[in-house]
Amino acid sequence: MMGISRRLSRRGKCFHRAVALWLAIGTIGFPALASEGSTSVRLPDSSRFPESVTSDANGTLFVSSIANGGVLKVAANGAVTSQFLKPGDHGTRSTFGLLADPKRGVIWVASNDATALGLKGPTDTEGAWIKAFDIATGSMKTSVRLPGAKALANDMALDGDGSLYVTNTFAPQVLRLKPGATEFEVFVDNPALAKGLDGIAIGGDGNLYVNTFMGGELFRVAMNQGVAGEVTQLETTRPLKFPDGLRSFKEGFLMVEGSGALSRVTVSGNTARIEPIRQFAGPTGVTVAGDRIWVSEGQLGLMSKPAEAGRDGPTFHLRSVDLE
Repeated sequence: MMGISRRLSRRGKCFHRAVALWLAIGTIGFPALASEGSTSVRLPDSSRFPESVTSDANGTLFVSSIANGGVLKVAANGAVTSQFLKPGDHGTRSTFGLLADPKRGVIWVASNDATALGLKGPTDTEGAWIKAFDIATGSMKTSVRLPGAKALANDMALDGDGSLYVTNTFAPQVLRLKPGATEFEVFVDNPALAKGLDGIAIGGDGNLYVNTFMGGELFRVAMNQGVAGEVTQLETTRPLKFPDGLRSFKEGFLMVEGSGALSRVTVSGNTARIEPIRQFAGPTGVTVAGDRIWVSEGQLGLMSKPAEAGRDGPTFHLRSVDLE
């Protein structure tokens, strides 16, 4: 681990320390899952440590795997049907953020060389990549590498024009890929966002919202006719602990935190109200499919916990609750 740390940039080192702290949670344990009104899907051992979950218009779920790579496809009725993207296919490595794009009929996939986080992945592909795959056929439509020597593509959001916004966890950057573009542009580069950019979503007000995994922060990035404006840190009604997946929902957002919470987020002025919905085991991603909210239980803290003799390893699930 020391050799890995020396090779990281200063920002990468900061995030690596945050991950180490987060992984230490695995030795403490996770909050118990409140099972009332919930349903679950057990994921196969080929999709350990899920990182993100998204859903298409038919309610089909797609799940990434930070440890194994690939993308699992889960039918709307909860039956695991197939590997939508097999680990390592098309040069993919550890898979992070996923986002369904109904206008283009594709699934956007973030693929990373995550060896700096202790995750080798199924291939030796270098760098951070965003790839798009046809929902119907699985064929790859787009593959674009993130700029910079140190980059980690985490999560994504789409605006009404079809531009894709990506958080770069190893830099205080939000990157943008316009329709038809073959390279990313730096949309935002602000030192205030240096503590591990993670979740991202576009609000009903047309502005961009992001959180930081290490900092436990929530920010609004003003957007005016496709141009980034002021970056404002929002005051939250309670401290955030390892905020992760963020998705637009009704008049606000849904957000999960690595410490266990699925919450509804409502922004008024420069204040974000955080209202709890349910506790899960180390959630990393969230999506809405049909009349349910689905959460991927990444349990990333268990990656650093040694296996105990005579005991099976952890199991991984998608969990859901009814829409309010």
